[in-house]
Amino acid sequence: MEKADSCRRAASEAVADVEPPQLHDHIETTLEEASMLPGVLTIESAAATVDGSDGTAFEADRSTSRAQTGDHQRDRDTDRSRSSEREFDGIATQAAGVQLIYEGLRLTRALARDEPWAAMETDRDDTTASDLEILAADILVARGFYLLARTDAAGKAVRTVQAFGRDQSRHGAVADADESERESIDANLERDILELAVLTGAAAVGDAPSSRLLATADAIADAVGASFPPAGTYLVDPDPSRSGQSLEDHTTDRATSATDP
Repeated sequence: MEKADSCRRAASEAVADVEPPQLHDHIETTLEEASMLPGVLTIESAAATVDGSDGTAFEADRSTSRAQTGDHQRDRDTDRSRSSEREFDGIATQAAGVQLIYEGLRLTRALARDEPWAAMETDRDDTTASDLEILAADILVARGFYLLARTDAAGKAVRTVQAFGRDQSRHGAVADADESERESIDANLERDILELAVLTGAAAVGDAPSSRLLATADAIADAVGASFPPAGTYLVDPDPSRSGQSLEDHTTDRATSATDP
């Protein structure tokens, strides 16, 4: 829950200055209703890359015990906690970038399926709602790019959007009867976003994603298809090597802490 809340908060801060209020409220509602799975995976990937095993590195640092005696030790603990807090906030901001790009592309995909411009010709209310959705999609992607622009994940973010454009062109060319192929094409967005998440998380702490993290992203993509469930459904430990369990098999308290209702 904490990771999902941190990501949602950072995403909301990134769009806090959007105007007019009606457009801002529409974007806020989109984020409030969104699964934070991409953002949470970004944070988990950073933590797993730092400690090489599980996703608890940042939480452990943030809750450093103050029970040790001596002013010097307390000062060291305070400095460490503040440094970890800043580092975690930086990771959460980049996680929000991944999340915003996904939400914008997901909304774009939905608009392409619903073809709101058809209704816009006859219904003024539908026109207003559709205009908001189109603007929201553009803003979400743009703000996501802004948050990742100076990171090592920027190139992957660009490639993700380019691949999305190609896939949507392919989707339009597929015959209506071939629904399974259309669903497969749509699901490429979720797969690419999960890859972006693990790359962003690892790059945020100065490393490339491990083969295990990439395999985790693939496993989640295979399971979710073209939509994301709440983050805690699959995200417990992006590197379950110590337990030998799959993501779906975990039933520890960490599953609850990662859940995004």
